[in-house]
Amino acid sequence: MIKNILLKINIGSTLLVCVILSGMSYSNQATAADVENMVEPCFACHGKGGVSTETEVPSIAGYSEDYFVYSLQMYQKKERPCIEAEYYAGSKKGQKTSMCEIVKGMSEKEFEQMSEYFSDQEFVRSRQTYDAELAQKGEEIHKTKCDECHSKAGGSPEDNAGLLGGQKMDYLREQIKFVKEGKRFTSKKMRLRLEALGDDEMEAVVHYYGSIQ
Repeated sequence: MIKNILLKINIGSTLLVCVILSGMSYSNQATAADVENMVEPCFACHGKGGVSTETEVPSIAGYSEDYFVYSLQMYQKKERPCIEAEYYAGSKKGQKTSMCEIVKGMSEKEFEQMSEYFSDQEFVRSRQTYDAELAQKGEEIHKTKCDECHSKAGGSPEDNAGLLGGQKMDYLREQIKFVKEGKRFTSKKMRLRLEALGDDEMEAVVHYYGSIQ
């Protein structure tokens, strides 16, 4: 009789575990679907999977989770310029908005879910026109001034510092300008290094990053 009771307990426990695991599986599937719906509006400007086709809009595929969340937090705190722009595609095409407006009501959990999605996407280097001579000069500047924090030609997600190599050149110019004008918050170390570089030197660095294709 005791053996029968123990057998029933074991069977019951096994069934309970199966039910829990089944519930977890359905829950994960629902979460994945929710995330897909959450990130889809991003494609209207940043392109499918976060690979931008617009010269002034950055590709965000492949960003590290930490950097992605940090960037959205900065927009939420308005520590990055809230530039008004139009949706390039989708149901809201032509309507104006800003990154600050888009993330205003979002939660940290949503930030984390979005960061997981985009960090799993492949960063595609942009094919763009650059000046080879300027790029060579920019490479030397990068090696002495930038490589410490932006390793592997500015293409390492592990640096948690964005992706510069192969990024949109117009976007890079804009963000450098914002930092130098004090409109975009950054570390003191980076701000001082940018301020020490002349406009010609910064343009050379932009061409170097643009040459990485």
